Amino acid sequence: MIEYWNENWPVMLEDVQQHAVMVLSSLGIALIIAIIIILLFLRRRNWLNGLVYFFSLLYSIPSFAFFALLLPVSGLGMRTAIIVLTIYSEYVLLRSFITGIREVDPQLIEVATGMGMTKGQVFCQVQLPLALPAIFSGIQVALASTMAMATIAATISAGGLGQLLFEGLQGQQVVPILWGTVLTMALTLVCAGIVQFFAWLLTHRWKGVMEK
Repeated sequence: MIEYWNENWPVMLEDVQQHAVMVLSSLGIALIIAIIIILLFLRRRNWLNGLVYFFSLLYSIPSFAFFALLLPVSGLGMRTAIIVLTIYSEYVLLRSFITGIREVDPQLIEVATGMGMTKGQVFCQVQLPLALPAIFSGIQVALASTMAMATIAATISAGGLGQLLFEGLQGQQVVPILWGTVLTMALTLVCAGIVQFFAWLLTHRWKGVMEK
């Protein structure tokens, strides 16, 4: 494995960079869309449930089929991969967001409303902070699943660590497969650690504000 690294490390690092860009871009877009959907439809339970059901149907489509369906529209490359990965992430994020917000004690919402808070203030200052653990848990799940699924994007010339895996499969070589697996796991752990740090930071900052 060391010999393979010495011979191919520039290409492998480029694969790691492409993989990170692909995953983090799709996750960031999905996160923005999820926040917008929650803000628009939080008070419209039927619409929100309908959107969750819609994304669950998209989530059930096999990734190979999804890539193939989008190829005539968006073509080969990272753009198609990001679209597909965003859709897959959206279902996980929406479910975690909705679960976290709906599990907030209704009495706390009533108290906040009684204090004169608007619906927007109740959402931003009460529901959202209390839902942070569930939200970040969903982000972690979406990150892990997207990181693994992004390896398949190499089949549509999107780059990433999937190229190492398919190189090993095509050449029947174990070393590229091992390196692709190890680097995918390492990248996932690094990104998960960053997400965990932001979760800790936001949670403690909110607690500090509440204590004041």
